[in-house]
Amino acid sequence: MLYTYVNQALETRVNQHIRAQEVRVIGPDGENFGVLPLGEALTKARELDLDLIEISPLAVPPVAKIMEYGKFQYEQEKKRREIKAKSHITETKSVQVKIGTGENDMNLKAKRAAEWLSEGHRVRVDLFLWGRYKYMEFEFLKERLERFLKMIPAEFKLGEPIAKSPKGLSTIVERASKK
Repeated sequence: MLYTYVNQALETRVNQHIRAQEVRVIGPDGENFGVLPLGEALTKARELDLDLIEISPLAVPPVAKIMEYGKFQYEQEKKRREIKAKSHITETKSVQVKIGTGENDMNLKAKRAAEWLSEGHRVRVDLFLWGRYKYMEFEFLKERLERFLKMIPAEFKLGEPIAKSPKGLSTIVERASKK
C-alpha cells in the first residue's frame, strides 16, 4: 500500500487530474496568485491558454504552476540530465605485480594505472607474494612496491599507506587533487 502512495506522489498531475480541493497557484511569470479552489485555478489557466501543473503534491495545500506542460517536461528532463552528468561513480581498480614481474610488464601495468587515475578511479596496487616470498624482509618488499609506484606516469597520492594484506603488500593510490 505504501508503494502505491509513493508512486502516486511521484506522478505529475495536470489539469483535471489534480485531486486537491485547493491549490497554491503560481503564475507563468512566477507571480503568486495565492490559495485558490481547484475550479478557479483551472479557469485561470484556461484563460491564459496554459496548463495547471501540480509541482509539489505533498505540500499543504499542494502547489500548482500555470505553464505549458511541454515546457515543464523539458525542464524536468534537463534537470535530470544535469544531475546525471554531475554524478561520477568511482571504482577501485586493481593492479597486481609480483616479485619476478618483468620491467616491460610493470611499465604496461603502470600505464594502465595512470589511465584509471586520469579517469578519476582509485587504484589498488598489490604486490602478490606466494610461497617463500611471503617471509622476505618487509623493507625489501616495500621498496619493490615503491619502485612500481614510481613508474606510474600520472600524479597521484597514497590513499592508504603500504601495508601487509592477505595477498602480500598493498596500497591504494588516488588522483592528486587539482589546485
